[in-house]
Amino acid sequence: MPSPSTPDQPGRRDLPDVPAEIEIPDDFEVPDDLSGLGLSQDPEIAVLITQVADAEPLAAACVLADVEVDAVPTPVGALAVLRDRTGEAPRQAAAKISRLVTGVPLILVTRQGEQLTCRRFADGTEDGELPAGLVLGGAPDALEDLLTGHVALDELPGVVPSSGIGRLKAARLLSQVARKERRRKR
Repeated sequence: MPSPSTPDQPGRRDLPDVPAEIEIPDDFEVPDDLSGLGLSQDPEIAVLITQVADAEPLAAACVLADVEVDAVPTPVGALAVLRDRTGEAPRQAAAKISRLVTGVPLILVTRQGEQLTCRRFADGTEDGELPAGLVLGGAPDALEDLLTGHVALDELPGVVPSSGIGRLKAARLLSQVARKERRRKR
């Protein structure tokens, strides 16, 4: 019996013949990006880039927004690493937090496989997508290290988990920050 052919082995075929009775619908399309087939659509990491000066006030704001994060201090503003990355949770978290820090835009960066997506939020509304290269061009090293996996969250200094802050403490902390800011503007 002769063996089927393959490119590596003459006489072997790679794929079986498709029977003629199988009809392929006219509207059948093969997607351009097959990377998500059979895999979870949830990002491996979701980070909010903020202009909030310190990690503790950001974690406190997240407590009041009912969003669990680990807040990371950086020289240009704190990052919020979202704990819930399922479904629409990252976008909902970004909207909630941007509603609390009104007038200050933030950027949600998610990574799924090799794909980075950056979305801008302001005052509770998504303002659209931004090019990842533009966002990462001026981003703090901690963000790039987290997104690439070069550093684990627990290896970064000064991380403040929102789970360690109660709602009353969060409200007090944010009112203290607001008072300091008002005094500074006088």
